[in-house]
Amino acid sequence: MKLSEFQFELPKALLAQRPAPDRDESRLMVLHRKEEKIEHCTFKDVINYFDEGDVMVLNNTKVFPARLFGNKEKTGARIEVFLLRELNEEQRLWDVLVDPARKIRIGNKLYFGDDESLVAEVIDNTTSRGRTLRFLFDGSYAEFRTKLKELGQTPLPKYIKRETDEADKERYQTIYAKHEGAVAAPTAGLHFTPETLNTLKKDGHSIYDLTLSVGLGTFRPVETKRIEDHAMHAEKYVLPPATKSVLRDPSRKKLAIGTTCVRAIEHYLQTDDLELFKSTEAESNLFICPPYHFRGINHLLTNFHLPGSTLMCLVGSFLNPDKSNGISLLKKIYHEAIRENYRFFSFGDAMLII
Repeated sequence: MKLSEFQFELPKALLAQRPAPDRDESRLMVLHRKEEKIEHCTFKDVINYFDEGDVMVLNNTKVFPARLFGNKEKTGARIEVFLLRELNEEQRLWDVLVDPARKIRIGNKLYFGDDESLVAEVIDNTTSRGRTLRFLFDGSYAEFRTKLKELGQTPLPKYIKRETDEADKERYQTIYAKHEGAVAAPTAGLHFTPETLNTLKKDGHSIYDLTLSVGLGTFRPVETKRIEDHAMHAEKYVLPPATKSVLRDPSRKKLAIGTTCVRAIEHYLQTDDLELFKSTEAESNLFICPPYHFRGINHLLTNFHLPGSTLMCLVGSFLNPDKSNGISLLKKIYHEAIRENYRFFSFGDAMLII
């Protein structure tokens, strides 16, 4: 399938720069797949679209302050360092992205903080902007992690053209975030409030969780002409035993809160690896694009995504997994969203597909 099928003109004004004043006051488009019927409402109305006993699965990963700013030795040039993943706790090795990358070479040192108490040495190149850093810090590992949090900033996406502020620490985080490790928020969950979740529980809906530490690759655009040629990044996830059990219960309808949940659930349900059935941890590079047979999801809550993204491919697959008109329906929905001035991407509005 051609990448051009997932491209469209998105007005820049619809890229949300800030969240709605209240989480559950963001807008919600509800799509009834079979009838191709669209409703427009507010997110707090989501409680009206499920039956008693339906299962919700959410991603409880927690975003950590992954964006650092330091200065290069000798020249003092300001360098942005985006922490991607820790490679070795004892040696304090990290995979990172640097910007501007052309100024950073193996052997360079970067200094962070007014007192320069944190230093990093570049020990390898990984990709065009990727580097491996060894952090040098006079203190315990716990003190080192505290220093990273102290110096780090909320890793808002690059398209948000403003400085981060104190409000972002709370709003770029779901209310149910528990396990730190993500460098990007599972954005479909940003709309939930304690009141909304409590109402769903009182109405008889069961809520289960999993943990998938979202990486930047989630939002990397597809650059191949055929989407099937795109290489998906790998992400680690954890499925608690209770979640694994309910996913294999065919009698209950399941709502995935966000595309990250979908990828973890589908990877687990399609595997024939017996070890994965026994373990709670796994790694997935599953790329869901049309046509795709979904094994464990009946409903999907997601935000509106950027053109040419793997997230759009997943949503297009879910709209009609067995027929080609899933793509035409996707275009219809996004045309409607633009016409109705829905806000897109991380801090934008939501769509419920039932």
